Amino acid sequence: MEISSAVIILAALAQDSRLAIYRTLVQSGPQGMAAGKISEATGIPPSSLSFHMKELSIANLVSSRQEGRFVIYAANFATMNALLAFMTENCCGGNPPVSLECLACPPSQD
Repeated sequence: MEISSAVIILAALAQDSRLAIYRTLVQSGPQGMAAGKISEATGIPPSSLSFHMKELSIANLVSSRQEGRFVIYAANFATMNALLAFMTENCCGGNPPVSLECLACPPSQD
């Protein structure tokens, strides 16, 4: 992942409503949720939700599909996994982390 892509993704998530939407979609899993259900779950009015969904879509954090008269949105886990890999690629001196705790990489006590 390039830095410019990471910046776009992080900028999309750096807003309360979009972060709440994305977290809700992650919890719903790969099947996703209808826009109306996202609005209900997050308390974001439908008129605002479409704006936020567009921003998340531009960052490739969500995908959408039509099911009848409903638009179903789902989290794009591949994008988030790529961002996490980018953010941690130099963790632990470039060695693969052995555990989640290693991702914090506390300073060595040498």
